[in-house]
Amino acid sequence: MESKTVMKNYRFMFIMLACMIAGAAAGWFFPDFGHLIKPLGTVFINMMFCIVVPLVFASIASSVANTKSRKRAGKIMGTTIATFVITGAIAAVIMFILAKIFPPVLTPWTEYPSQEMGDYATMSQMIVNFFTAEDFVGLLTRRAMLPLIVFSALFGFAVNLNGGSETLVGKFLADLTSVMLKFVQIVTYYAPIAFFAIFADLVATYGEETIAGYGRALLLYYPLCFLYIFTAFPLFAWFGGGKGAVKTMFRHITRPAVVSLGTCSSVATIPTNLEEAAQTGISKDVAEMVIPLGATMHMDGSCFSCVLKIAFVLGVFGQEMRWGQLIPIVLVAVLSSVGMSGVPGGGYIGEYIICSIFFPDIIEIAFPILVAIGTLVDPPATMINASGDYVVSYIVSRFVDGKDWLQKSLAGKN
Repeated sequence: MESKTVMKNYRFMFIMLACMIAGAAAGWFFPDFGHLIKPLGTVFINMMFCIVVPLVFASIASSVANTKSRKRAGKIMGTTIATFVITGAIAAVIMFILAKIFPPVLTPWTEYPSQEMGDYATMSQMIVNFFTAEDFVGLLTRRAMLPLIVFSALFGFAVNLNGGSETLVGKFLADLTSVMLKFVQIVTYYAPIAFFAIFADLVATYGEETIAGYGRALLLYYPLCFLYIFTAFPLFAWFGGGKGAVKTMFRHITRPAVVSLGTCSSVATIPTNLEEAAQTGISKDVAEMVIPLGATMHMDGSCFSCVLKIAFVLGVFGQEMRWGQLIPIVLVAVLSSVGMSGVPGGGYIGEYIICSIFFPDIIEIAFPILVAIGTLVDPPATMINASGDYVVSYIVSRFVDGKDWLQKSLAGKN
């Protein structure tokens, strides 16, 4: 009976993996076909983005509004943000050390690509946009995820002050969260077709480029991401959940990793992460605050890529990354990794921050190099970012629900 249950739970995941592999093969051998079917994947991603905005609002607002302790809500958020910063800094230090040992560029380039950088936000504008939108309509987009999260948390606190779970608004938010999760289940039935198209186009577009000039950087980055999953993630899970946590983590992390790898979006992985957190036994209010926050603020994979980008451009211009640069590089990695997904319209904010601090005089040359690297490493970076949101829930649960939260959950299931 247990084996049948396992097969039932993993059957859909195996179907998605098979479609991804088949799509990659189709894109490699028939590139034109891969480009042709790209819209099939775009439809799925867009639909997920349409779902995510109301889901994030409902889940965070409901979690805060219906919590019985405002002190607990504040503790969850404070612990979550502190964990994001610490794990991001750890990731940046790891990549710094590896880039020192295995420099991504051994020989300076003799020809430099040039590209117009275009308009970008000033630092003051970036700070304002980081937390707020110009109006309510501006919140209704995935490009304003962090302002939406701030608004949702404040809305939830307002409902909590007005009566919390006993009010009609509190009950509505809880019910809306459940409805949106059912909506996700409906759309997920289309996922295998979408994943086939996504990977066909991905391989058709970047297959040859990944083997060219950026090959050494990719050989450094891609294995590191998978090693991080099998080394750092187990340590984080063990620290957060204690006995049995590593085994439980690996049992539930596969689906978020696969979804994030296919969609290249932490935001699109929120529903899957919430489902796996619920099955693990993570408290509802913890999961519904940690995971949406993590989609815009927890960026270990992006911290990896930020340090790699800096080392890459330094190598292009024949400069060595020095140990004395460790602290500023780590700080910029954490800042840019948080900022580039949280600022409305700031798709290249991370690259701009790097250029403005480390390469201000050669920004027109450095910027396109950074953007190219970011594009090539995006799938595994997103996989680390998104699946790591689930793992961080273990750490937050330890400080909010006690060291033995997982053991209590496992004992309850047995």
